[in-house]
Amino acid sequence: MNPVSRVVCAALWPALAVLAFLCATPVVAATRTDLDHGWQFRPDPDEFGDFFAWQSKLPAGTESVNVPHTWNIGRLHDYMGVGWYFRSFEAPAHDAQAHVRVNFGATFYQARVWLNGVEIGSHEGGFTAYSFDITPLLHATNYLAVRIDNRPTASTIPGYGARGMPLAWYDWWTYGGVVRDVWLSTSGPSWVVRQNIRTDISGDGWQLNDRVLLHSAQPIGTAVRLRVSAMDPDNRVVASATQAIVLSGGDQEIPLSLSLTKPRLWSIDQPNVYRMNVELLGEGDAALDTHSDNFGLRKIVISDRHLLINGERVRLTGIARHEDSPAEGLAESQVTMRRDYDELKLLNTTLSRPVHYPQNPFILDYADRHGILLIPEIPIWQFSEAQLADPKVLALAQQQMREVIEQSANHPSIFAWSVANESAMHSGAGVAYFRAMRKLIRELDPERPVSFADDNLGKLANANQTAASEADFLMMNQYYGSWHGPSEALAPALDRVNELFPTKMVIISEMGYPGLFASNPADADPARIRVLEQQMPMLAARDWIGGAMMWCYQDYKSRRNLAPGLVEGFVEHGVVDEARHHKPSFAVWQRLNAPAHLDARWVEKAGAATGFVLTVTANSARELPSYPLHDYQLSWKLLDEHGDVTLTGSRALGDLHSPESVTGTVPRDAGGSKRKLIVTLLRPGGMVAADLAASWPLAGAVPSTDTH
Repeated sequence: MNPVSRVVCAALWPALAVLAFLCATPVVAATRTDLDHGWQFRPDPDEFGDFFAWQSKLPAGTESVNVPHTWNIGRLHDYMGVGWYFRSFEAPAHDAQAHVRVNFGATFYQARVWLNGVEIGSHEGGFTAYSFDITPLLHATNYLAVRIDNRPTASTIPGYGARGMPLAWYDWWTYGGVVRDVWLSTSGPSWVVRQNIRTDISGDGWQLNDRVLLHSAQPIGTAVRLRVSAMDPDNRVVASATQAIVLSGGDQEIPLSLSLTKPRLWSIDQPNVYRMNVELLGEGDAALDTHSDNFGLRKIVISDRHLLINGERVRLTGIARHEDSPAEGLAESQVTMRRDYDELKLLNTTLSRPVHYPQNPFILDYADRHGILLIPEIPIWQFSEAQLADPKVLALAQQQMREVIEQSANHPSIFAWSVANESAMHSGAGVAYFRAMRKLIRELDPERPVSFADDNLGKLANANQTAASEADFLMMNQYYGSWHGPSEALAPALDRVNELFPTKMVIISEMGYPGLFASNPADADPARIRVLEQQMPMLAARDWIGGAMMWCYQDYKSRRNLAPGLVEGFVEHGVVDEARHHKPSFAVWQRLNAPAHLDARWVEKAGAATGFVLTVTANSARELPSYPLHDYQLSWKLLDEHGDVTLTGSRALGDLHSPESVTGTVPRDAGGSKRKLIVTLLRPGGMVAADLAASWPLAGAVPSTDTH
């Protein structure tokens, strides 16, 4: 602070005591102040709390917590109702023209928020972010109170499901609380609300069309400048544009265009992520605000019932994962999310729904950087015709879809949007609901396909019965071998879908085996393995199936789909249990989803192994999964009978259009007569795509159980 500022602040202090903090260090554009620590929590089971007093004063009987936090861990594990969160904080340093917002990453489910005893807003929905401008109410020290209610109704989303059964729960846990981060954001008197980045091929390069939404509290006619800069994956500026703007007050959308030549495209195995940085500059180029988003350059289209990425046909597979763990519930840490998604990549996941509700931003960023296509969904789960016809449900669904698109549409990993799961989409209300949702999505994000997950496709009498006839592609949930009938019914159901929708690409959006159908717990995973091994070849044989996803990565907490009479526990449905212990089906699903075949053949002379031949063959378009393999690497190591490494090697494979073989020689001085060859196919980023172990003198090669 300069001396003049100090004098002015001292002179005004008696009159502006409550605003003295404004004389602190001037604002740095787009500063973020973390509010995750230092909260107090108290349940209000009978709603007998002093509602008005708690808005402005901390009650007795609270406990200290940090957020993200859910109360449904520990003693309140099954609590449904109201909970309160309280926090005091010092106002961040900022000047008199700055604006401060309080941001909630997500609160489940209905939230009301007060600052210093004044209600600043409310939000309904448990999986998207929201914020409030708190500038007019800021004191030097502030008191924040948040009231949250996690109870479902027939018109909440998620809400009572099972197609209208009274008080029927949806199939995952209702984790009440402040389930994602909370922070303050400080900007100048004008700021960037968001940006919408669209990319397209233009001649020899790519055109970047960015629409930046500004909000201004400055006088109408104020002159500012907007600068956008595209950063390549190595964080170098590769394109920029600057535009002079005259502010019109309130919201104002500014279009800017940039061109890139010879960009690095985003794809499954080359997930090149760019960043678009936005700077709002005031007088003397003072930074009023900054903003940044991921984006990628890729062309994803559905053509002739096939899925193409950058002109190359792909057939993708993957697995869904609930945001759920015994220690954290929905309030997951980045450590948990990274651990689980590293395992999803080990399972060769290239496509995920990823589950019934919008995901944590960390997961979207992970998918961007690890080549996983996503189909986000809002949690319209098994809604009845009456629910879909309810104007309140439609309005709330559109709010939630708008929020998830506005917050995440720049992510290159997002392929399409889903508007419902296993709901009454074959009814008149379902068709009307889909049309209304598709219209909204077309306005917000016209390029991405729109669909929904349907478990009724194989039973339809004609295509006109369902909104599926208007979807851009079909998502089919199929549980033949359990919920949907005997395993033998799968092939006729698939053929029926093909007959009804001869022009639609199909993605199997759920498959697998729920353990509750097993005769005893020990039989559940063997039954799952049989279903997966029988059904994957059946899906692969149908050219119009562009992808398949298994349900689910882990066993997850639920009030439904458990043993009769139980309302609490974990659904046995995953390839790992709730503690992330691998079941045998983990290795089976990993093997079934390898993108290539490995073969190892020993060369013999005089009854001894003198060499070996390794062959790697990329999956063909007649298999699931299949996609072009670029810049993979084959590595191997030879072990003697003591397990000591006697030989290592690797080969860069380039573009694997045809089978490629590598030969090696067994060292003469390797002790003993037994040998073991470990072969690994690595993705460009270093993750394992397939592996194999071959032993001598045992004949042949067997899949390795090593997970590397």
